[in-house]
Amino acid sequence: MIQSDRHTYAALATLILLQVIMLSALYAGIRPHPPVATPLFGIAPFLGASISVAVWAMIAGPLAHTAGRALSILAALMALVSFGPQKYLDAQFALIWPAVVLGQIAALVIFSQVFCAIRARKEVSLTSNASAGQI
Repeated sequence: MIQSDRHTYAALATLILLQVIMLSALYAGIRPHPPVATPLFGIAPFLGASISVAVWAMIAGPLAHTAGRALSILAALMALVSFGPQKYLDAQFALIWPAVVLGQIAALVIFSQVFCAIRARKEVSLTSNASAGQI
């Protein structure tokens, strides 16, 4: 496993753990926990879907191919619903800031690693096309 893969797997695992802990706090009623529902959806089903997408990205290979990269980006975006910049305005921010900051760092790592992988693939493709044209 190359280093960029390790960082991406670690970031996905971080998001999974943060969301599992949030879901556990919700079920146990331990404060601070996320609200039971939002105007758009229930939190527990959304967290379950978000965790599932992150696991799927890890199994598919977060940087290996288009599907893995897309799933990694989707997992990070879904996690930002819980950990995004909007949480700085949350009334409970003083209690949840460690999870918010760590979630944002993990999402940034995923975004940067995916975009670096895409750029590297394009460079390899351009190099191989140029080499093939010179033969």
